Amino acid sequence: MRARTRLIGLVIAGVALGAPAGALASSKTSFTISGGGFGHGIGMSQYGALGFSLHHYSDSQILHHYYENTTIGVLKPAPEITVLLDDGGLSFSGATEANGWDKLNASRKYGALNVGAGKIELISGGKSYGTFRTPLRITDRGEIDVIGLGKYRGGLVLRPDGSGGIQTVNRLPLEDYVRGVIAAEMPSSWPAAALEAQAIAARTYAVASGAVSADYDVYPDTRSQMYGGVSAETTATNKAAAATAGEIVEHSGLPAVTYFFSSSGGYTESIQNVWLGTSPTAWLKGVPDPYDNSGGNPYYRWKVKLSLTSAADYLRGLYSGTLKGIKVLKTGVSPRVINAEVVGTKGSTDVSGPELEQLFGTMSTYMSFTTVTASGTIKSGGTGTGSTSDTSTTTTPTSTTTTTSTTGGQGLIARKVGSQGGMEVTGDVFPVVSRRVTVQRLVGGKWVTVAHGSVSSGGAYTVLVSAFGSYRVIYGGTVGPTVTVH
Repeated sequence: MRARTRLIGLVIAGVALGAPAGALASSKTSFTISGGGFGHGIGMSQYGALGFSLHHYSDSQILHHYYENTTIGVLKPAPEITVLLDDGGLSFSGATEANGWDKLNASRKYGALNVGAGKIELISGGKSYGTFRTPLRITDRGEIDVIGLGKYRGGLVLRPDGSGGIQTVNRLPLEDYVRGVIAAEMPSSWPAAALEAQAIAARTYAVASGAVSADYDVYPDTRSQMYGGVSAETTATNKAAAATAGEIVEHSGLPAVTYFFSSSGGYTESIQNVWLGTSPTAWLKGVPDPYDNSGGNPYYRWKVKLSLTSAADYLRGLYSGTLKGIKVLKTGVSPRVINAEVVGTKGSTDVSGPELEQLFGTMSTYMSFTTVTASGTIKSGGTGTGSTSDTSTTTTPTSTTTTTSTTGGQGLIARKVGSQGGMEVTGDVFPVVSRRVTVQRLVGGKWVTVAHGSVSSGGAYTVLVSAFGSYRVIYGGTVGPTVTVH
């Protein structure tokens, strides 16, 4: 599968489709993905936690909402955590010991070289300071500065990385690790209850998720959770860590894996509906998330707009004939897609929601899909049917000629169909989720609803309008392209 580029925020103009032989027609099609949230949707929504804290919920109340059937316990004793920092080259300062040899100078910068045979050499200023068997443990009395990465509490564990370089792992007490996670995961300006809920969730995840490998417990990024070391610490987040020291989320007396993510779009999801094939988990069930749209959440609702040709390219091999669109077949407890059908004129394929998320590079599986086609066909006389006429007071032209017009390469087409019928806006939609379309006209810089039309069971619509101007169709909350009729 070739690499895909994330599409969120892009609006791509429609592309013209070929007209049937013998017809004078203009046809353009748009493909819109309407979605909500950012992240997998399992467990605690961070924007939702912000909203709960703004409504005066405590850290434990927030956690109990997102992780059902759990309690808050205290971890004793607190373990150490190992975090993979880097694979490759390495230099550092602030160290005082190497494998117990206490002759390192904390003010000196040392480089570490993989010299083979399971050994690492430390050098500084062109001078060797010894060759050590691995794993090489580098310790200090405060912080170690890993050049190019940042400062870290605890110490370093160095090993050959298998490619001639060095694997660098930060080993440190759990509470120091949590201090380096909170602000890397959540803005430190957020209320204390939200920061404390994040601290408890981060601490619990670290001890409950299981070691990534024999050499380290967690990654420093979204593969586990974000970790920035000392540079990520703030006064507010360090207070949150201290206020919740040792506290974890438990289910049946054991640490519960506390997944969390950015935004739910208004409803979290049960784990088995996102990571398909995973067994249900008592505390990772989809729940309403009433305050997710807090703090100016930019991910609460989003849209991706493509031409149908571009969408067809992303979905190549999943349909036969011409792509019609995508029909959602099953969702979870939230609108997240479990499976859907990629529909072509000659053949279709079932796909999972996670597959579609990967193909389009969207922010979540909280998605719906709308294809809108608009076209104008030259004909003389007659009127369209199945619509409510434009009630604008502008006089309808009486010429019997017919015209088609678009602006800016966009997709709606309106046509004047003779002195008896005024003009039509006509097209098709897929999938059919509503039997009604709305037509708006741009009046005085504002969009004004001027007509409504019916959608057939096959998705076709025709709407009569009665004035020159710019029009757009709205279908199922999706705004179609604009056309100027003149």
